[in-house]
Amino acid sequence: MKILKQLSKILFSLYLFLFVQNSHAEEIKNIWSEIEKKEVSNNKLNNVDISNNKNQTQGIKVQLSNENILVDQNLDNSNVLLAGLFDPDLNDLNLEMWTNTNGLEIKKLLEKIQTKKLSSFSERLMDIALLTNSYIPNQNFSIDEFENFTLDHLIKKKNFALVEEFIQKNSSIKNKERLIEHVANYYLSLNQIDNSCSAIDSLNLVQDEYLTYFKIYCLIHQNKKDEAQLLFDLKSELDLLNDFFVKKFEVLMGYEDNNFILSDENVLYFHLSHRTDKNFLYYPSLESDEFVWKYLSNSNLLKNLNNLDLSDIDQIKFLEKATSEGISEEKDLLKMYKKFQFDIDQLINFDETYKTLPDYEGRALLYQRFLLTDNMENKFLLLSQLANSFENSNFKKSFDDELSKILKKMDKNEIPSKYLSFYENNLVTAENKRNKIKFNNEVFHQSKVLNYFLNKNSLPKTQKITDNLISKMKKNKDYSFNFKDVLLLQSLKYDGIEISNVDELSQYKSDLNPEIEKIINNNESGLILLKLVEIIGEKELAELNSETLNYIIEIMNRTKLISLRNELLLEILPLKV
Repeated sequence: MKILKQLSKILFSLYLFLFVQNSHAEEIKNIWSEIEKKEVSNNKLNNVDISNNKNQTQGIKVQLSNENILVDQNLDNSNVLLAGLFDPDLNDLNLEMWTNTNGLEIKKLLEKIQTKKLSSFSERLMDIALLTNSYIPNQNFSIDEFENFTLDHLIKKKNFALVEEFIQKNSSIKNKERLIEHVANYYLSLNQIDNSCSAIDSLNLVQDEYLTYFKIYCLIHQNKKDEAQLLFDLKSELDLLNDFFVKKFEVLMGYEDNNFILSDENVLYFHLSHRTDKNFLYYPSLESDEFVWKYLSNSNLLKNLNNLDLSDIDQIKFLEKATSEGISEEKDLLKMYKKFQFDIDQLINFDETYKTLPDYEGRALLYQRFLLTDNMENKFLLLSQLANSFENSNFKKSFDDELSKILKKMDKNEIPSKYLSFYENNLVTAENKRNKIKFNNEVFHQSKVLNYFLNKNSLPKTQKITDNLISKMKKNKDYSFNFKDVLLLQSLKYDGIEISNVDELSQYKSDLNPEIEKIINNNESGLILLKLVEIIGEKELAELNSETLNYIIEIMNRTKLISLRNELLLEILPLKV
């Protein structure tokens, strides 16, 4: 071991010598380069052109006043492009979507939105707002500030495919290390070491301490121990190394046999704890970080969850937590709830009994009572209480799939009206979106006029279909245009379809407030997207009331956000099979 370390020091000394020699040569080269730049700069100043060209990106402007040079600190950002993924034309936007907006307004709204857990459609709007290629706002918002909001959004989403695509398309982004660390940690938590190191390898120069340790480990994993040793020695010469990492490094390099020190400070240290301890054993708690659960699960290190002792509260909560993290099956959790023993009085008077029980036992009571009832209203009361109990305990994902399966078995026509929004909101969204639209020409908002919003019909053909349907429904004295019909009619009218003799159009008219009117008139489409996110917030589209939906559609029509409006309409209007 000592021989290896001495050899390492010799190699490191040679490396430093070559490094210094190369640096000395580079320094001389840079000095001559700077002299040449100054000469060129002086020649330009003698023949300076003071014309303002707004089509060129400018940094600090130089103005001549008598013989003095004055520096104007106001930056012209008019042609500075933000990092992004989407072409603005895809969503009826343009490169100037932020240009007319005061950066202070954008920051204020983004900071407010960041505190919310956004619904799926709100997330969609935020993706478009922050990931569309566009120019930076002209005032009070630097490119670094804007990109930090974008990175925060990407990290919060945990959509790693999207993050990797963003990194590939924006390789020169200043704070790329934050995203690289995010991706590397994710893959390492899944015990996919090659993918994790591939992310680290995409960094040409590593400055962050944590990523430097990650790089050293990856070099060892890739059997490049000489390079790992050089980087380790260079790092140790420049900084004081973390003692935990040093001890793990010695084991990984073969200088020591084993090391039993354990750390769950981050996913790298946790992985190194596992790699360097032949008898590694770890029992997570309810407070353990998400990466711990993922790593243990993907490394087959979790204890058996099938034989739980119902008298052990920690074991029950352990299973609930594991289910929420996707480690254990939801059906196994429900099977465990069925094992609890309740007497007949507790089951009959479940509403009073539930209030006296701890949360996990209360969930078992609600589930058993649900299985015993035939009354549809009671079924939905119990399901909604059970779903709320999971959410209040931060275990919402423990019941998502099974709840959706239960709801799919129910006849929608038998569902009490007050539970319709609960029903629609808790069906698995991804599956709903795959469903095909079922047309019903007896109801206007479910008719074949929807083909226009699917881009299947031209405007003239849609005009003919609309006229025929309105005429047909006017002849039916029992038919009255409801709110959803009017949403569709208003959108058709904004797109150029002539609508006549529908009195309900004026009944549902929505007046925008002066602030929104001002933003629309000033062509601040980026800020409009953020305002829509603020309005929708944490609510899914099925949860929005008619007034709010009408307001949103009116804004989208006025702002000509046609693609997003169509997406929204096709989510809330048609029947799906």
